Amino acid sequence: MAATKSNRSRKRRTRQFPQVVGKIVDDVELSLSTDYRAVNIRFQDKTALTLDLQPCFWVIPTLADWKTGDCRLLKQWRPVHS
Repeated sequence: MAATKSNRSRKRRTRQFPQVVGKIVDDVELSLSTDYRAVNIRFQDKTALTLDLQPCFWVIPTLADWKTGDCRLLKQWRPVHS
């Protein structure tokens, strides 16, 4: 099978947390156990921002024509995520 170039643009999603702007970080902890995955950012004022990490996957349906040996994209649908 021939290698295909992906010209799909990845939409970058960002999130800001204005409540923590200017806080001084005291400690950062990464937890990776089978039942809990998180990044915990503790600040000197005894508050914490926790980023709970959840596993997920994306399915990107595409229909392609390979008759010539090269991939020709016929249709691409919106991604579906878990």
